[in-house]
Amino acid sequence: MLPCQLNIAIDGPAGAGKSSVARAVALALGLVYLDTGAMYRAITWKALEQQLPLTDATQLGSLAATTVFSWGRGQGQIPELYMDGSPLPAAIRSLEVTSQVSLVASYEEVRSVLRQKQRDLGRGQGVIMDGRDIGTTVMPVAALKVFLTASLQERAERRLREFGHDISLLPQKMQEMAERDRKDSSRQHSPLSIAADAIVIDTTGLSLSEVVDLVIKHAEAVCHSKEE
Repeated sequence: MLPCQLNIAIDGPAGAGKSSVARAVALALGLVYLDTGAMYRAITWKALEQQLPLTDATQLGSLAATTVFSWGRGQGQIPELYMDGSPLPAAIRSLEVTSQVSLVASYEEVRSVLRQKQRDLGRGQGVIMDGRDIGTTVMPVAALKVFLTASLQERAERRLREFGHDISLLPQKMQEMAERDRKDSSRQHSPLSIAADAIVIDTTGLSLSEVVDLVIKHAEAVCHSKEE
């Protein structure tokens, strides 16, 4: 547990380990964890379920506005993100959603709505959020900002292991992730970028526990500086 209430922003490209690190740090430090990427996935999944055109930014923005995100209690009574009163469906991690979420997340009509919902969810408590624009846009005043990165090959290998896919698909996965990086970094609204005051951690070759320990050390240092 930290000796101070702290908000932590974790950003980085796909496969850098953001969600795994943020979840573990939250558990270790007693923070609430908010996976903002899951919110974009949830809206994408909901749009597909309702057969809304993913090219209609206005409709998608309205869908995001009428979707209710809240905190529920998951396993071990740990706060868990709910959508419309229920836990997020496993289908938000499907290949169909994964292939379309960058498009949905590129619309300012969607981003502006979800940004405010993310801020509301994190208000009044120590929270750790991960995404691609947390330190630059969603929580620009976060006490600690971390940007996680890793080599393209390692990030692609992690994704293949995560979904149980054959390593022979590595060249294809690397190409897909390079394209995702390009889209995320070049989109017009809230592109993936490193906040000026962010701490950059290259996770290539590091274990999850090693990265978690590094983030915790930086968090403890921030708290100690507040006490001085």
